[in-house]
Amino acid sequence: MALRCGIVGLTNIGKTTIFNCFSNTKAEVTNYTFSSSKSNIGMAFVPDNRLYELEKYQVTEKLVPTTVEFTDIPGLAKGSNKGEGNGNQFLGDLRNTDAIIHVLRCFEDANLPHIEGSIYPVRDIEILDFELQVKDLDAVNKKITKIEKLVKLGEKGAKKSLDSLIKFKNHLDDFKNIRSLELNDDDILELEDMFLLTSKPILYVCNVDDDSASKGNKYVEKVEEYLKGQPTEVIVIAANLEAEISELDPTDRQEFLNDAGLTEPGINRLIRSAFKLLNLQTFFTVGPKEIRAWTIKKGYTAPEAAGVIHSDLKRGFIRAEVMKYHDFITLKSEATCKANGKFYIEGKNYIVEDGDILHIRFNV
Repeated sequence: MALRCGIVGLTNIGKTTIFNCFSNTKAEVTNYTFSSSKSNIGMAFVPDNRLYELEKYQVTEKLVPTTVEFTDIPGLAKGSNKGEGNGNQFLGDLRNTDAIIHVLRCFEDANLPHIEGSIYPVRDIEILDFELQVKDLDAVNKKITKIEKLVKLGEKGAKKSLDSLIKFKNHLDDFKNIRSLELNDDDILELEDMFLLTSKPILYVCNVDDDSASKGNKYVEKVEEYLKGQPTEVIVIAANLEAEISELDPTDRQEFLNDAGLTEPGINRLIRSAFKLLNLQTFFTVGPKEIRAWTIKKGYTAPEAAGVIHSDLKRGFIRAEVMKYHDFITLKSEATCKANGKFYIEGKNYIVEDGDILHIRFNV
């Protein structure tokens, strides 16, 4: 799936350190403000213990997890909407992502001054929101000018577009993000080709000191209080600790996690949350050659899911043979699933569910 999360934040808050913990490509980390002027693109495997459970009941040569893409975007500063710092690069690259991960500095370090002079993550949220709102408002105003001319000419549908645009403008003028606006069908249609930055789904990552990795700290509490009631998620990660964990041999990793009071790396939770934020889900193919996790958007039909495997499977789709993950690991084989009525034959209108095990029948 060509969907991607953009990792954003003020400069020197640890987002590139976090990116390097899971990415297949590594980016340079420095303590210098605006030292990076280009985005880093990487891919991460999505941790999914279901692959290992499936392997217990189907001997296979390899396990293949699904992936999610990330863009580590240059550090933000006040005035990015006017090109300050790496502003033009920042906002341009962010527009090409589908969701936002906002990393917040929730740790103190006298050797690494905060660009705003103090540690106050709620202020940092407001800075990012304002910069994106200004950029969106500029885009909306430009389109309003264009659509108003079409309304005067009596262009069909122009009045509906104008109504939606004015609705967006009023919301942004109130320093609110489009994602918090109640949208009707006309609004959604108007948004489709505008790529407004504040319409993108978002989650927040609180980067804390090592001692706060398991329980957070006072800065995290402030963030959670500020975001209370909003449809978003707050994840606590100690970037420096995660960097150490990522360098360990897997056999030593669990002991290190136990000492830190963690059950798994925080990066794993972040990757899974990013996958969910993109409105993605997983289905499986199971066989002796490989057990593979595949990425699809929620709501995909069986032929659309088949097309993710190969275009020929979609083009020549006949039917999907479906087992539910829970049924398979409970009954322990395809044969017992069939014997117990848990093996389903589905057609072109079947909506694939998360965890489905599929075998596609096709003919081309």
